[in-house]
Amino acid sequence: MKDMALWSEGDWIAAIASCILALFLIAGAYAVTRKQPEVGGHPKGLYILFFAEMWERFSYYGMRALLIFYLTQHWLFNDSASNIVYGAYVSLVYITPVLGGWLADRYLGQRKAVAFGAVLLTFGHFLMAFEGTGGQNDPTINVFWLALSFIIVGSGFLKANISVIVGQLYPRTDVRRDGAYTIFYMGINVGAAIGTIIAGYLGITLGWAYGFGAAGIGMLLGLIVFILGRPLLLGQGEPPKLLKKRREYLLYGVGIVAVAVMWVLIQYQSVVGGLMLLSGLALLGYVLFEAFKLEKEPRERMFAILFLIALQPLFWGLFEQAGGSLNLFTDRYIDLGGVPAPIFQSINPIYIILLAPIFAWLWTFLGRRGLEPSTPAKFGLGLVQLGFGFLVLVWGAASVGPEALVPVIFLFGIYFFHTTGELCLSPVGLSAMNRLAPRHLASLIMGAWFFATAGGNYVAGMIGAATGGESGEMTRAATMDIYWKIGLVAIGVGIVVIVVSGLIKRLMHLDTLRDDNVGDDLEGQAEAGIEAQEAGIHPTTRPRG
Repeated sequence: MKDMALWSEGDWIAAIASCILALFLIAGAYAVTRKQPEVGGHPKGLYILFFAEMWERFSYYGMRALLIFYLTQHWLFNDSASNIVYGAYVSLVYITPVLGGWLADRYLGQRKAVAFGAVLLTFGHFLMAFEGTGGQNDPTINVFWLALSFIIVGSGFLKANISVIVGQLYPRTDVRRDGAYTIFYMGINVGAAIGTIIAGYLGITLGWAYGFGAAGIGMLLGLIVFILGRPLLLGQGEPPKLLKKRREYLLYGVGIVAVAVMWVLIQYQSVVGGLMLLSGLALLGYVLFEAFKLEKEPRERMFAILFLIALQPLFWGLFEQAGGSLNLFTDRYIDLGGVPAPIFQSINPIYIILLAPIFAWLWTFLGRRGLEPSTPAKFGLGLVQLGFGFLVLVWGAASVGPEALVPVIFLFGIYFFHTTGELCLSPVGLSAMNRLAPRHLASLIMGAWFFATAGGNYVAGMIGAATGGESGEMTRAATMDIYWKIGLVAIGVGIVVIVVSGLIKRLMHLDTLRDDNVGDDLEGQAEAGIEAQEAGIHPTTRPRG
């Protein structure tokens, strides 16, 4: 071990992250071992989901921080090709929740789907540690493609379904719902921040296998937490009807076949875009088919859901430059002071850890006073802040001239506005999907949410590839020009969304939302799509007039 007197800034950052991780684990163990059914005003099952998702995000974001550098430096893809592979991979990660959500809704239940997904993810992350000799002619690259395929399918079974279980722990008009999702979202980002720092540090300083191996260990711990914490989930997320073992194993077989399909798709990234377009149209048609079978108010809520989902590709197409083009830009054009570039991927999740409690409190505080922005208005605000973040970086780069490295403060600036924009959109969107969707379509709608995110990630890869120009190698001038344009587009669309937010809010029919189990006279409301109140507002505390 290196003498502490010789530690660099990167060494200290990794050590501090490890200590913080230990503190979170101690606090989590304390919370779930209390005798009372709730801790901090929330059921203990929330904290099990918090820590299971924390470890899953530790592994995912730890690997993500290294991926673009692994592609360019180890497998020797050029910048444009690396961004396309990155975009295709991340888009497939977000498209497979449609399959995982549908299978959970109809057969497996959310808990079994999450556990199976965690097993696949563990295999995938450990396979990433087999790096071979490098270069595209190294046959070990096929193990790399297989590792990505396991992670893609595993995410499909886990991502949508663990979010649904969070909502199932609460009555649907419970004022704590948005706060719970924001706490859960904070758990996502604790794992993302610490995983990015530890895996990123190990991958750059000790070798790729150490970074990816750390991600694999994190995922294994997430699986263990979820299995041991089953009793605290209070029976939520179980199969909708008796599931025979033969059918259950058949469904797991479907997952393995999906891994093989993804192994092919991830190597032919150009095919992914066309398949996503066709799949998206099919999914839209199916959702509309289900919507028109509902009565007027739940049907219009489905239209509001589709409006919110339609904003996802734009937001995430721009936001996900973080792991691709912005990651490369950071490494080459930002004054990092000797800190490994992947570590700076932790800025966004660290901001969320700091700001999520403030936003959770703010929505509840404003909601109790009838001042909370509607969900669509929050989406518009999120897009405006996202676009402004890009402009901050462009202004920062222009302020020092074309030859000087950009001061790191402007990197913190773009991540700050991207984070505040994300907090206005992502946790609120997760809550809205669970709240507004008919119960029998809950996981499918959550899957559609992630599908739209997948579209954004594919767009992100194409935008990132454009920064490489014709040569395939990123240039500072081209990147800043693209960032300026997409920043203005995001601001313009955000303003339009804010203007029409009142109309979308009316489609949500917030005044007639009820819990599913408020009385026998309301039996069947779940199937009719009658859901909970607007973010942070309980019907008994909502002001009139």
